[in-house]
Amino acid sequence: MFFGMNRTTDEQSLVTFLQRFSDERLTSILVPRMAEQEIHQLVDLCTAIMRNHLSGEEYHALFLGEEHHHD
Repeated sequence: MFFGMNRTTDEQSLVTFLQRFSDERLTSILVPRMAEQEIHQLVDLCTAIMRNHLSGEEYHALFLGEEHHHD
């Protein structure tokens, strides 16, 4: 993983970073050690990013795994 070289490398590195960050072996150790405020900050950041870049339909399909979403 390398960041700061160019946009393409940054995007590829971010995908790898997020995949490793969400690995169950890591999260099972890391999450219980996080302060309540850290948990809320991370959830708020991720939610804000999804809200800024995904439609409601994309959010429900890609994040929640719902096949059909009706408002």
